[in-house]
Amino acid sequence: MTQQIGFDHFLKVDIRVGTVIEAVEFPEARKPAYKLKIDFGEEIGIKRSSAQITVHYQAEELVGRQVAAVVNFPPRQIGPFMSEVLTLGFPDSNGDIVLIEPERAVPNGSRMF
Repeated sequence: MTQQIGFDHFLKVDIRVGTVIEAVEFPEARKPAYKLKIDFGEEIGIKRSSAQITVHYQAEELVGRQVAAVVNFPPRQIGPFMSEVLTLGFPDSNGDIVLIEPERAVPNGSRMF
């Protein structure tokens, strides 16, 4: 059973859309991952994220793709890399992550409601 939260708590989670501008392999990570640079527009800017999405995505195909991310968690040190946002996805039937992305292009920095 899932734990219920109030709507006010949900609104505190700042989920935004950004465009991946760089994706490179992250060989120092414990599990296969990419280091991403994501452009969230003028208000938030460019942020970095580590994402374990190597099963379904090649680094070069991620560039230009819009993704959803939580932008108001504190930065997290992942090995030698500081991840500033949490890129969002769902696990498939094998547990491999499939990215959450808008159906149509939206402005970078758009907030999920």
